[in-house]
Amino acid sequence: MSEAKAITLEHRGLLRIGGADRIDFLQGIVSNDVSRVTAAQSLWSAFLTPQGKFLHEFFLAAEGDGLLLDCEAERRADLARRLKLYKLRSQVTVEDATEDFVVVALIGEAALATLDLPEEPGATRPFGGGFVFVDPRLPRLGARAFLPREGAAQALAETGFAEGSLEDYDRLRIATGAPDGSRDMEVEKSILLENGFDELRGVDWDKGCYMGQELTARTKYRALIKKRLLPVEIDGPLPESGSAITRDGKNAGVLRSVVAAADGAALGLALLRLDALGERHDGPLMAGDARVTAQKPDWAEF
Repeated sequence: MSEAKAITLEHRGLLRIGGADRIDFLQGIVSNDVSRVTAAQSLWSAFLTPQGKFLHEFFLAAEGDGLLLDCEAERRADLARRLKLYKLRSQVTVEDATEDFVVVALIGEAALATLDLPEEPGATRPFGGGFVFVDPRLPRLGARAFLPREGAAQALAETGFAEGSLEDYDRLRIATGAPDGSRDMEVEKSILLENGFDELRGVDWDKGCYMGQELTARTKYRALIKKRLLPVEIDGPLPESGSAITRDGKNAGVLRSVVAAADGAALGLALLRLDALGERHDGPLMAGDARVTAQKPDWAEF
């Protein structure tokens, strides 16, 4: 993908976290080290149940004396409600900022150079009345911008980005193997390390305790991962998200995000049993009448 494209991510929304205790408050309940968020550095993180199961994933960036949290738009009220439950007497405010800013993905081989950003995960700078940062997961995913709704289109056009679609973003994201909230992870059931959060810089192992930390750490250090979310190529009728994947007549996993590729082929993310992979099996992976071929991302460590 050589052309630099800008894609408005309408399925993402923003919360504004303010107050003197905002850093300490978030530090005790999310998976990454919030103290690292500065005007020059953004990050990716998750909020878990006390049992270590996925609830929400989000990007965090600094905004003056506060933080902006980029989460799933349709689920932001749930995230705000959960955050408020834990703030107790902390000096923390949680407000919806979706009407103020729009979330934009900026992709293409020339995207980071066009934005004058280094290929360093999370590197952040001002842009278009808001700010832009290298995707904290992997620089190959491009950048994200939080821009004022009024003037966002003009700022992007003046920089030379062509208008792209959510499908353009999904093709890159899915081929890379990066999850996108509850589109790929099952709420209150999925665990972070099955979904690449370790290698994609969504967990800090040195920050100390946070909600769900015990299970997350135990899963890593006892090597308990038995499934992984992986990119797959789909040959045949495009299955729906949620379709079961089988191999040799046995359950092998489940299909998550799917997208038709530009050349007519289809791509997806699938949560697959690791023991269902490898050459020792006779038959292919199947989702309905479609053949599924799993790809191990070069960043994955298993």
